[in-house]
Amino acid sequence: MPLVDIPARVLANTRLAADYNVIALAAPEIARAAEPGQFVMVKPSRRTDPLLRRPFSVFEILRDVAGAPTGLSILVKRVGVTTSQLFDLEPGGIVDTLGPLGQPFTPVTPPAEAWMVAGGVGLAPFATLAEALGTLRTPMTLFYGARRGEELFYLDWFASRGVRLVLTTEDGSRGERGRVTRPLERALADASDAAPPTVYACGPEAMLASVARLAERHHRPSQVSVERVMGCGMGGCYSCVVPVRDGRGGHHFVRSCLAGPVFAGADLVWD
Repeated sequence: MPLVDIPARVLANTRLAADYNVIALAAPEIARAAEPGQFVMVKPSRRTDPLLRRPFSVFEILRDVAGAPTGLSILVKRVGVTTSQLFDLEPGGIVDTLGPLGQPFTPVTPPAEAWMVAGGVGLAPFATLAEALGTLRTPMTLFYGARRGEELFYLDWFASRGVRLVLTTEDGSRGERGRVTRPLERALADASDAAPPTVYACGPEAMLASVARLAERHHRPSQVSVERVMGCGMGGCYSCVVPVRDGRGGHHFVRSCLAGPVFAGADLVWD
């Protein structure tokens, strides 16, 4: 599909918590082509520090009253220079936006179920996936973990779309105390072959490795979206390579911006 590089106007900056926000961008050309799990490369316009753009999953597809795509949003956690600049943007600001990039998730259809596993800002690709799965009438569950209850976002948004929520927090302030892989493991052990789950995951790499291994142990397919530093997003800089099994007992390296960011969990080398 053709890439689009545009100066996207900031439509809104919604602060979710002290260091988290959602930036809505007027980018209809990208929104029309984007699929669940794809990403964009962005940076505030006319900034030279940092020089390179940063990757963000397409969070929401924004639509007008007739349902036509008008833009997209990105979920941001303020941790460095670029994310701090994005956090401080005001409506009317301009963000250089390139996309859509990368390989998307493959939505499953009934009687299969879709189990989405999100750690922190790993929630980002699941809004578009939930919309696609909802169109297919696929039953959905979101296993969502964070450090604290106030860092669990968009719960009403997912619930209103028929997504069953399973929540965990490290401090026990909301949902089950502990890691999100704990309830996932129990659910996989009890899963029915009549409604086989496909597991989708995005979050820290240690979490992805655990999810992929759990799915493989219980003979369930998984699709994981890896988080890698990307200098260009188009395969030119080789900064985002990941090891992939070659089917002969070894592995080779691929660029996650081109071959991913979504991979079959069983195809990646986690050790």
